[in-house]
Amino acid sequence: MYTYQDFVGEKSIPKAVSMAINAHRSSYDYKIAKEADLYDRQKNKTIFEYVHMVFSLTGQAIEDFTASNNRIASNFFRRLNTQRVTYLLGNGINFAENEGIKDQLGESFDTKMKNLAYYALIHGVAFGFWNVNGIHLFKLTEFVPLWDEETGALRAGIRFWRIDEHKPLFAVLYEEDGYTKYKSNLANGDFEEIQPKRAYQLRVRESEADGTEVIGEDNYGSLPIIPMWGSQLKQSTLVGMKTSIDSFDLIRSGFANDLAECAQIYWIVGNAGGMTDAELGQFRDRLKLAHIATADTENSSITPYTIEVPFEAREAYLKEIRSGIYEDFGALDVHAVAAGATNDHIDAAYQPLDEQADDLEYQVLEFIDQLLVLLGIDPDTAVFKRNRISNQTEQTAMVLSAAEYLDEETVLKKLPFITVDEVQDILDKSVREQEGRFEDEEAGDVIG
Repeated sequence: MYTYQDFVGEKSIPKAVSMAINAHRSSYDYKIAKEADLYDRQKNKTIFEYVHMVFSLTGQAIEDFTASNNRIASNFFRRLNTQRVTYLLGNGINFAENEGIKDQLGESFDTKMKNLAYYALIHGVAFGFWNVNGIHLFKLTEFVPLWDEETGALRAGIRFWRIDEHKPLFAVLYEEDGYTKYKSNLANGDFEEIQPKRAYQLRVRESEADGTEVIGEDNYGSLPIIPMWGSQLKQSTLVGMKTSIDSFDLIRSGFANDLAECAQIYWIVGNAGGMTDAELGQFRDRLKLAHIATADTENSSITPYTIEVPFEAREAYLKEIRSGIYEDFGALDVHAVAAGATNDHIDAAYQPLDEQADDLEYQVLEFIDQLLVLLGIDPDTAVFKRNRISNQTEQTAMVLSAAEYLDEETVLKKLPFITVDEVQDILDKSVREQEGRFEDEEAGDVIG
């Protein structure tokens, strides 16, 4: 691991930037994150790199070019990670006491938090950079975190990118007192500074005579980049899940290959040793096209055979692997929820997903707390409404039966078919209608 202390110990900052990026690209976490991106795009690495091998008489393994090589990649990885994130953040984030906080965090705060949480899951960690008026996502595959050896805190970081392997590599060094931009030299790969260190906040003054003028620079109280972990394990969800996905892909692809290689029917021609290969080919073609052929049945025989590809064992094994993937990941398998199930049965099916979402929620809350402290905003409790299916008829009846004991806002929040964003609009509309009725009544009294 290349740490913050390693970085500040280098005499040349451009050299330190280069060393940090190279060390990051060689790290285990970076390689897992790159592999997770492949599985996220349904380009599962193991099945796409699989090659059917045979052994020669000398025992040497060689590629079998004659074998069928269907490569069927499953989409478990993206689907299950998406399910966990949208279950927790699909309805956005609200605050218990001060709804105005969201206005200070930017219009697309909910969308950016959802993307941040998703990459925190599949990469193990993601980074949110606060840039004046909004959050920007830094993925682990493009950002080098420089952790403090003593406290474990993120003290600095380097974001790097290039549009093509034959183009220069750009890097931005983020430190507590500002950021600096660098560009690599294509000839030797060394970095050179292209923009000196600047503060994160610029104070400007505008006038008709001078236009816009920078009159001062400010920084935050700490590094404006906050890490979000995907879980307490601090590792990619691909770890542990990969072997099960690979096994499923290999079994299913192998079944498709067997179907492609096995003819539906074949014949064994007895006592036909005198036939040439050309005659046998002509005999086969006539059977396939005309479904009839002449043969000397006194001196030869033709026996048809069919090949049944093993199916039941593979189907059972695939179902077992699929069930294991959902169980190990803590996901909801909708096939396990019967039609018309009561809310008790649905709640039981959601229990594994709730447990994993609780872990992710803790990470999101910690990120938001650090963000509010960075921005100097009074702390507030983030509120989530989890996106889940339910027996809406049963749940609605339960809420309405208790409505007389609850206020109107609570009733609206508990109804399953009303989203969090709709609650305030309904309340405001109700207030306007009541005010309108009151004004009509007053006007009627005056006329009377």
